[in-house]
Amino acid sequence: MAKAKVASKPVKTAKNGASGGSKLIPLQDRIVIKPVVQEEVLASGIVIPDTAKEKPQQGTVIAVGPGKLDDNGKRIAMDVSVGDRVLYAKYTGQEIKIDRDELIVISEKDVLAKVQ
Repeated sequence: MAKAKVASKPVKTAKNGASGGSKLIPLQDRIVIKPVVQEEVLASGIVIPDTAKEKPQQGTVIAVGPGKLDDNGKRIAMDVSVGDRVLYAKYTGQEIKIDRDELIVISEKDVLAKVQ
């Protein structure tokens, strides 16, 4: 049984140079997120040590894959796009470091909401 060829859309990447844009290209329904960095010093001047910081759960989408294929071979459109600020599950995804940028690659199903 031959598989039907499906024309894929080009991967959407950031144009503003966040992590270079073209260094990491997500596949299928994966999303590359740059986490929001937590403040290290509070307004009152108290310094928060690394051990007391929680993992960030918000980030900016810098690259989006083409989407997942359904059973009929059609692409399912992604709900997020480059530049969206999203809230994602706490302990999910693959953390990587590229050129001093810490990034997270997650599946679209791990995105909980868009932040307006």
